[in-house]
Amino acid sequence: MQNFSILDLSPICEGETASEAVRATAALARSAENSGYHRFWLAEHHNAPGIASAATAVMIGHVAGATSTIRIGAGGIMLPNHSPLVIAEQFGTLASLYPGRVDLGLGRAPGTDMATARALRRHMETADNFPQDVLELLSYFGDPKPEDRVRAYPGVGTHVPIWILGSSLYGAQLAAQLGLPYAFASHFAPAMLEQALQIYRSQFQPSPYLDKPYVMIGTAVWAADSLAEAEFLRSSHMMAVANLRSGISHPLPRPVKDVEMLVSPRLQSVLADHLAFSAIGTKETLRTRFSQMIEMFEPDELIVTGMIYDAGARIRSFEAVADVLKSLKD
Repeated sequence: MQNFSILDLSPICEGETASEAVRATAALARSAENSGYHRFWLAEHHNAPGIASAATAVMIGHVAGATSTIRIGAGGIMLPNHSPLVIAEQFGTLASLYPGRVDLGLGRAPGTDMATARALRRHMETADNFPQDVLELLSYFGDPKPEDRVRAYPGVGTHVPIWILGSSLYGAQLAAQLGLPYAFASHFAPAMLEQALQIYRSQFQPSPYLDKPYVMIGTAVWAADSLAEAEFLRSSHMMAVANLRSGISHPLPRPVKDVEMLVSPRLQSVLADHLAFSAIGTKETLRTRFSQMIEMFEPDELIVTGMIYDAGARIRSFEAVADVLKSLKD
């Protein structure tokens, strides 16, 4: 493993405001930079009262301004929600403001419910234009060609690195075909991780962007001085996922003891699948768990996430994770 990074959703906590969430995200990014994390990514979600990163490019700019060296980017932008030209202009602007620091991860899902997707896109298309949209976006970031009738200003010539994100086999195949780095969302959908990595690595075609496969895998993590404390911190995430799967949309709940008493047996099964590729506990426990992940899947990079209600506890958790992962780097 070469690097380790953070995916943050900028959680809006129960009883708090979006302004507080945005400030907490900036504080976490500064801590991540000091702790040795390689990237700090934010994700696009809409109509979600517990997530403050809907305007993802704006949040990336906020985080970039609060830090100085850590790479910043999207993990990801849900490209079907947008015109490729608009995304090229947004991330071209970010790359012009913060040269050499900006990444753009692209997803194919809407990042929301279908009613909100319609509000975002206005016109829902039945055809899957994602591969063509990725190619169009790549062209906007490339060097200008005389035949180009449309260019992104800013954007042209910035060569912003593009990643393909996925939780199924589709993204693995596309990333391999285009010769792009690939990030698998095993932090919430680990079922196809092994098969997706095998497809990506075996089918990878070298490209002007990448000469050999580069894989990032995600894991949710909660670190504390004891397992009981880490489980208490994780309870907010578990209730948030249970609410989402029940069609309930709320800010991130306060943590509770005995969270299993508040979640139905059916949802406990859903949570077990959701958290199958997660890590929880003390530094010693995490070191064993991360070592297993790295040995089994040989990622080039590990990206960690974890919804924690208390901003201070969230920072401390990611600082502890960094201490462990630094010892496991190649």
